[in-house]
Amino acid sequence: MKLGLVGYGFGGRVFHAPYIEVAEGIEIAGVVARSADKIAQINEQFPGVPVYASLADMIAAGEIEAVTVTTPPETHKPLVMEAIEAGLHVVCDKPFAPTLEDAKEMVEAAKAKGVLLNVFHNRRWDTDFRTVKSVIDSGKIGDVWRVHNRMDFDDWETLEAGPGGGLLRDLGSHVIDQMLYLFGPAAAVDAQVDYVDLPEGKTDASFNVHVRHKSGVHSYISATKINYFTEREIRVYGSKGCFVVNGTDVQARRAIAGERPINDPEGWGIEPEEAWGTLYTKGSQEIVPSVQSKIQDLYSEFAKAAQSGGTGPVPSEGALHTVRILDAAREAARTGQTVLID
Repeated sequence: MKLGLVGYGFGGRVFHAPYIEVAEGIEIAGVVARSADKIAQINEQFPGVPVYASLADMIAAGEIEAVTVTTPPETHKPLVMEAIEAGLHVVCDKPFAPTLEDAKEMVEAAKAKGVLLNVFHNRRWDTDFRTVKSVIDSGKIGDVWRVHNRMDFDDWETLEAGPGGGLLRDLGSHVIDQMLYLFGPAAAVDAQVDYVDLPEGKTDASFNVHVRHKSGVHSYISATKINYFTEREIRVYGSKGCFVVNGTDVQARRAIAGERPINDPEGWGIEPEEAWGTLYTKGSQEIVPSVQSKIQDLYSEFAKAAQSGGTGPVPSEGALHTVRILDAAREAARTGQTVLID
C-alpha cells in the first residue's frame, strides 16, 4: 500500500516515518511539507520520495492509496475529510478530534465512502503496557481491581494552548485510551484538571482522571508536564497479587534520540533489565521480563485491514469513546461532579 505522510514535524519525523519505513505491506509514497529544513530532512532520509506543498497536490498526483495525518490537532478534521472524500484510507494522529461531534462526523464520512479510518494510539504498543497486558492475561494477578497509570514529564515547554492543546487532550488521549483498551468502556468519570498561564493563553498542565469501567475495574490515570521531574509507572492491583513497572518506553527513547528501527530490526523494542517490572504474589516477588513490542505493527495491521476489509488495529469507533471520556473528564473537573457515561 502506498501511503502519503501529511506533515513532517516532530511527530511525523520521529513517530511515524521510521515505523512506516519498516512496516509490512506499506511504504511512504509521498510527504506533504513546505519548509526548506523539513524538505531537506525528507530528501536525506527518504531519497526519491516526492514532496508536495499540500494534500490536494499529493492527491492530484494519483500515487497514493492512504494517508497519515500528523499535523497540528486543529487541522486534523479538514485534512481527514479531504482524504476521505478522495477515497483514501486514513490514519489520524491523536488527539483524534477537538470535540465528539467532530469525531463522529469523520467516522460517518469514512463509513459512507467505504474507506478505513484508524487513530494513531501508538502507546498501545509501548513495552511496559504490553507487558502489563501479558501479566493480566496470564491470570497471575487474578481479577483486576484497579490500575494506576501515571506519566509525569519535566517538559512544560511542549504544552500548547488553544482548543486542540492542553495535556489532557494530548497525553491524556494515550493513557486514557490504554485503560479503555484493556478494561472496556467507561461507566463513570471523575477528574481534576490543573491549569497554567502560557504566553499564548491558559492551558491544562496536569490531570488526574478516575474511570469506573463497566467491567468493574477502576482506572486512576494521571499525568503532568510542569512538576519538574520525569517518572512513569503502571501499577495493577488484583485478587491474587500486584504488578508494578516503571520507565518510559524504549522505542520512544530511541526514536527521540534519532535512532530508527530499520537499523536494528531484531533489537528494536527490547527493554533493558533495569526497566523490567515486578510481580508480587503471596510469598514471592518475580521479575517479569518486558515484552518486546514494535510500533510498526500498527501500520502493518492497518495495511492488511485496508486491503482485506478489516477494522484495523485502532478502529475509529473505539477512538470515539476515548474522545467522549476526554470530554467527560473536562466536564467532571469543571463541575466537581461525577459524569455518567450512557
